[in-house]
Amino acid sequence: MTRTWQITDVTDAARARIATARLAAAYGVPPLERTRLVASLGTQLRLCLAKGGTWRLTLETGTASPVTPEAGASVLHAVVAPARDTATAGQPPWRVTVPCPEAVPGVGADAAVDDPAVLAEALLGADEDTALVLDRLSEQEHLVDFHREELQQTNQGVVALHAELDAAGRAQREAFAAERKARTEAENARRRLTFLADASAVLTASLDHHEIVRRLPELLVPEYAASVDVWLFEQDGERPGPAHPAAAVVAARTGRPQYAAAHPGGLSGVDDQPPSALEPERPLLCVPLPTRQAPLGVVTLSPPGERWDPDDAVMLIELTRRASTAIDHAQRYQHNRDIAETLQRALLTELPAPPGLALAARYLPATHGLNIGGDWYDAFRQPDGGTIAVVGDVTGHGLRAAVMMSQLRTALRAYAVDGGSPGRLLTRLHIFLHHLQPDLFATAVIARFHPDDPTLTWAAAGHPPPVLRTPDGRVQTLDAKPGAMLGIPLRQEIADHTVPLAPGSTLALYTDGLVERRALGIDPGIERLAEALGSFGSARLEADLDGSADGILRPLLSDSQRDDDVCLLLCHLRGSG
Repeated sequence: MTRTWQITDVTDAARARIATARLAAAYGVPPLERTRLVASLGTQLRLCLAKGGTWRLTLETGTASPVTPEAGASVLHAVVAPARDTATAGQPPWRVTVPCPEAVPGVGADAAVDDPAVLAEALLGADEDTALVLDRLSEQEHLVDFHREELQQTNQGVVALHAELDAAGRAQREAFAAERKARTEAENARRRLTFLADASAVLTASLDHHEIVRRLPELLVPEYAASVDVWLFEQDGERPGPAHPAAAVVAARTGRPQYAAAHPGGLSGVDDQPPSALEPERPLLCVPLPTRQAPLGVVTLSPPGERWDPDDAVMLIELTRRASTAIDHAQRYQHNRDIAETLQRALLTELPAPPGLALAARYLPATHGLNIGGDWYDAFRQPDGGTIAVVGDVTGHGLRAAVMMSQLRTALRAYAVDGGSPGRLLTRLHIFLHHLQPDLFATAVIARFHPDDPTLTWAAAGHPPPVLRTPDGRVQTLDAKPGAMLGIPLRQEIADHTVPLAPGSTLALYTDGLVERRALGIDPGIERLAEALGSFGSARLEADLDGSADGILRPLLSDSQRDDDVCLLLCHLRGSG
């Protein structure tokens, strides 16, 4: 079926539009598609009338193209083209195609369009189509509103989710920042504690307070301080002030740390002071060196930067306190050492010069630790003309050992006035020490020479054995069984031992500090002493016994740490010639 209309004015266009609507309805075009077709046709016809001329509307039914999804279905083609004999001829036609599922029976497409009834029916049909379209549009609008509300809710949910994610991210960043801060603080605290422990070990390792004062700036500069000044007060308590900052004087007077700067330091346990007149541009931290009685001095420090970290300042104050303890201990140690050494040297008697017997003694105090005071030697004559030579060692060190040594020395001289052999004298010393000082012990070796007796009588109590060089150069160790240490809770009678003694013989009495080494023990040291004594000829021993004593000490002490006293007593029986 093909229908054609000539359109030259608005009336023709209206008739063609109405005819198209009726024909589309007759062929079963759906109302929505029909309304779209009529609206599109009306718009196109309006454009054609605006251009002028004659236009032809052609409606044609047919089937869809075989390549379309609806191949074989009925369709309605609408074509608007200019008439061939008009001025608009040659312009491209307007085309549109709509589906025609089925024709509506009883609806004619050929009714006269000019008939009022037909027009009215067409208008009513158009109104029905418009109402249907409006219903469809209303449904779509409700659907759009529903989707818009869903979209708005979704957007709100997305915004809320973003807010939650942002809050979670912010909380996580804050947690990471707090963790980094805590880790940094922990690392700094560990660094300070490690430094404090290492520095304390360095300071307390020395017993020389001058060395401690020298090491303190080396430990602190440049990491914790730009400069360090240690002001030690004089022993008489005078405090020279002009050369030191006012804050240091205040710290010395109050015993509290002082901070001198243009701005308060805010340091825990530290008082703020005005800037120092000596160095107004530099902050100064003045920390006293405390002891139980009074401060030993003041340490004045300047910061490595503009100011100190508060935790670093706390660490510096604690290190200064430990340095003060180390200095105090070193000074007390030196004081006690000086007293003990002075007492011991005062008690080491001048050796006698009995006929036919030469004596040479050497005493060397320990150079490491407070080990001075226990070793001693003595030599004196008995009423019967004999000579007693003794070397001993009191356990323990320091002033107490020196005092005990002096008491043993005095007791031995008193007992020897009544006579008695070396073993008897040691037995009486054992009883004396056990009752006098039950917690102190001693070792000793006593040798007795008599001009009328060609034998040497000796006895030992827990002491290294004497070494005897005979005139022919042979050396023997007098290692007969000794008694136990003096003062132990044991009843004992210490035995005498004798050995032939020819003129030109030399006896060496000594303490363990001469021969004992921690890594080797005492036996190798005794062997070295025997070799050294045997290396001297009789003529040299006869001529220079003091020089021989020095010659023995040099090789034996070459590997010694000198952490114990050393005593050596050489007894040389002069030759008959």
